[in-house]
Amino acid sequence: MCSFTVHPVVLQLFLLLFLASPATACTEQEKRNLLQFIAGLSRDGGIATSWHNSGTDCCEWEGISCNGDGAVTGVSLESKGLEGPISPFLANLTSLLRVNLSHNSFSGGLPAELVFSGSIIVLDVSFSRLKGPLPEFPSLVTTDRPLQVLNISSNQFSSQFPSARWKVMNSLIALNASNNSFTGNIPPSLCLGSPYLALLDLCYNQLSGDIPNTLGNCSKLKVLKAGNNNLSGILPVDTFRATSLEYLSFPNNGLHGELDGAHIVKLSNLATLDLGGNHFSGKIPQSIGLLKRLEELHLGSNDMSGELPSTLGNCTNLKIIDLKFNNFSGDLGKVNFAALQNLKSLDLLRNNLGGIIPESIYSCSNLTALRQSENHFHGEISSRIGNLKHLSFLSISRNSFTNITKALHALKSCRNISALVIGTNFMNEAMPQDETIDGFQNLQLLTMDWCSLTGRIPIWLSKLTNLKILQLHSNRLTGTMPSWINSLNYLFSLDVSNNSLTGTIPITLMEMPMLKSDNAAIYLDPNLVDLPIFYVYPSFQYRMGSDWPKVLKLGKNKLTGTIPQEIGHLKALLCLDLSFNNFYGEIPQSICNLTNLQILDLSNNHLTGEIPAAFETLHFLSEFNMSNNDLGGPIPTTGQLSTFPTSSFDGNPKLCGSLLIRGCSSAEEAPKYIISAREYSMKVIFAISFGLFFGVGVLYDQLVLFRYFG
Repeated sequence: MCSFTVHPVVLQLFLLLFLASPATACTEQEKRNLLQFIAGLSRDGGIATSWHNSGTDCCEWEGISCNGDGAVTGVSLESKGLEGPISPFLANLTSLLRVNLSHNSFSGGLPAELVFSGSIIVLDVSFSRLKGPLPEFPSLVTTDRPLQVLNISSNQFSSQFPSARWKVMNSLIALNASNNSFTGNIPPSLCLGSPYLALLDLCYNQLSGDIPNTLGNCSKLKVLKAGNNNLSGILPVDTFRATSLEYLSFPNNGLHGELDGAHIVKLSNLATLDLGGNHFSGKIPQSIGLLKRLEELHLGSNDMSGELPSTLGNCTNLKIIDLKFNNFSGDLGKVNFAALQNLKSLDLLRNNLGGIIPESIYSCSNLTALRQSENHFHGEISSRIGNLKHLSFLSISRNSFTNITKALHALKSCRNISALVIGTNFMNEAMPQDETIDGFQNLQLLTMDWCSLTGRIPIWLSKLTNLKILQLHSNRLTGTMPSWINSLNYLFSLDVSNNSLTGTIPITLMEMPMLKSDNAAIYLDPNLVDLPIFYVYPSFQYRMGSDWPKVLKLGKNKLTGTIPQEIGHLKALLCLDLSFNNFYGEIPQSICNLTNLQILDLSNNHLTGEIPAAFETLHFLSEFNMSNNDLGGPIPTTGQLSTFPTSSFDGNPKLCGSLLIRGCSSAEEAPKYIISAREYSMKVIFAISFGLFFGVGVLYDQLVLFRYFG
C-alpha cells in the first residue's frame, strides 16, 4: 500500500548502480570477509562450493554485487538454506549498501555491526528465525547512521521494543518489525529521530499501552500498522496530523472511543482505514464521505451503532466495506451503492440492519463477496441480483427472506457463484423440486439449513457437479437418501441431520469418491471463500478450504436397517454421526478402518452386540458417543475409549468394564465361543433328556396309530 515517488534521473542512476559491470576485481580483504561470513555458518546451502567454482573474483560470486571499483556493494543470499549465527564480518565491507539474508534459518541474534553500519542503507533479515533483543547501538556511535530500510519481520525477537536507538537513525524510511514478540510501548521518539519515516509496521507483537501522540509528528508517514497487539486507550487526535497517511491500521487491539469526524477528514490521502476488532463505539461520522481516496474501510467487530451515513456513497473508490459484528441499524437504502462501482466486498454480518435489500446494491457490477447474514432483512430476493456477474460469495442466512424458489431462479444467473449460504430463511416453505433450477456450475459450498423446508432432497442438486460442501440439516425433509449422491464426485462434507429421512443407508453413499480418498484436490479452492465463514461462533470459522473437515452427518432422522459394512471405505472421514435413528444390528468392524476419525456418534439407536475391540486403532477420537443402544459385553480399555466419560456409554445396561460401576465377570470377559464346563454339562443333559422324551413320544404315537389303523 506504500509507494515512494522517485525522480526519473535518480532511478536511472540507481539502476546503473545495480547493472554496471565492475571494472576491477574485488580486493583480497573483501574476499576474506565474505569467506569468514560463510565459514561462521553451520550450513551454507552450497554457497561456499558455488563461490569456489566461480573463480577468485568475489564480484562474480553468487549473490554478490560490486561497483565499478570492485568494491562489494550488495549481498543477496535470501532463501539459500543458510543456518547458524550471522557473522559480523559483513560489516567490514566498507562499501556495502544492501544486505538481504531473508528466508533462512539463522540462530542467535542480529549483530549490532550490521544495524549500525556506516554504509548499509538496506538490511533485510525477515523470516530468518533470529531471536533475542534487538542490539543496542554502541555508545561510541554519535553520528547519524545511513540505514534507510530495516526489515526484521517474522522472526523471534523479544524484550521491549527499543526506543533509544532511533536517535541515530536519521535516514530511516521504512521499518518493518511485524510478527515478532516485542513488548512494551510504541516508542514516542520514533519520528523525532527518524523524520523521513514513511512506513512503520509493528503488527503481530505484544506491544501495550497507549498510542503515542508524537506519531502525528511523522509528516512523511504513509503506512502505519500496529494491529494484533495489546494496545489500549483511544486513537489520539494528534495522529490525524500525519496528513500523508495512506494506510492506517490498528485492528485487534483494545482501543476504544469514537471516530473523530472533525479530524479524520485531515487524512485526505487515506486509502485504507482498519480499526476492526477493538471497542470503538458511536456512529460512523458523516465526514467519512470526504475521504475521496478511501479504498478499504474495516470497522468490524466493534461496538459501533447508528445508521450508516448516506455520505458513504461519496467514497467512490471503495473496494472493501467491512462492518460485521456491530450494532448498526436502520435501512440500507440511504446509501447509494450504485455510486460504488469499484466495490468488491460488502460485509454486514450480525448487525441490526433491516428493511429490504436496496436495489442499488445490484448495480455494484464488480461485487464478488456479499454478506448480509444475521440481520433483520425481509422480503424476496430481487431478480436483479443476477446482474452481479462477478459474485462468487453470497451469505444471507438468519434473516426473514421468503420465496426460496424465486431466490434460486434469480441466483442461477450469477454464473460465478461458488459459495451460497442461505439458511434460516424461507421458513416452512417447500424445498423446490423444479428440475429447471440449474446454472450453478461453479457452486462448491451450499448451506440451506434451519429453514424447516419440507419435501424431498431435490434431484437438481445432482447437477451441482462441483459441489464440495452440502448442508441441509435442520429442515423437515422426508423420503430416502438419494441413490445419485455418489455422482457428486467432489463432495466431501455432507450434513442432512435433523430431518425426517427414512429408509436405509444407500450403498452408493459408501462410494463417495472424495470420502474414500484423502486427496488434497477435495478441498475448496483457496480463493473460494472471500470472507471467513463463521460457523456457530465468531471464534470458530473456516477460511481456507483445507480447514473444512470431511464429514458425514445423518443423525436425527428416521433411518433404519443395519450400518453397512461398506462404511469402512470412507477412510478420509473425520466426523461420522449416525445418532438418533433406528439402526439395528451390530456395529460393523469396518468402522475401525476409519483411522482419521475425530468424532464418532452412534448413540440413540438399537445397536446390539459388543463394541469392537479394534476401536483401539482410532487414535484421533476427540468425541465419542455410544449411549442409548442395546450394546453388551466389556468396553475395550485400550486406546482412546478409556479417555471418554461414562456418559458416552450410558443407556447400555449390558455393558460392563472398568469405566463403569458394573464390572465384568470372568465369563463376560471371556470370548463368546468359550463356554464353562457347567454350561457344557447342562447342554449335554438337555440333549439326552430331549432325545429320550422325543423317543418315548414317537413310540406312544405309533401305539395310538396302530390301535386305530392297525
